[in-house]
Amino acid sequence: MKNMNQLMKQAKKLQEDMAKAQEALGGMTVVGQASGDVVRVEINGHRKVQSVKIKPEVVDKDDVDMLEDLILTALRDAEQKAEAMVEEQMGKYTKGFNIPGLF
Repeated sequence: MKNMNQLMKQAKKLQEDMAKAQEALGGMTVVGQASGDVVRVEINGHRKVQSVKIKPEVVDKDDVDMLEDLILTALRDAEQKAEAMVEEQMGKYTKGFNIPGLF
């Protein structure tokens, strides 16, 4: 029974640590870029877009498709970086666990 109590304490601590890490991710941000730095997208560790910056020289009313592609590229770049950040932060707690869709 002593081992079970110890295991329960460890599980509770792990759960608390993971909750703190998840909360901290909301305050962490990554920046995705396209075409150098003409389009920048900032997202947080919860994968929520925080800002989009577009340099005026890239805005061409006759080539909206290019601007849309740049925005999409920057978003994808930011999402990949956020995913890596989440895996790095949460991986400390989930090593050895293979639970699809957990994070």
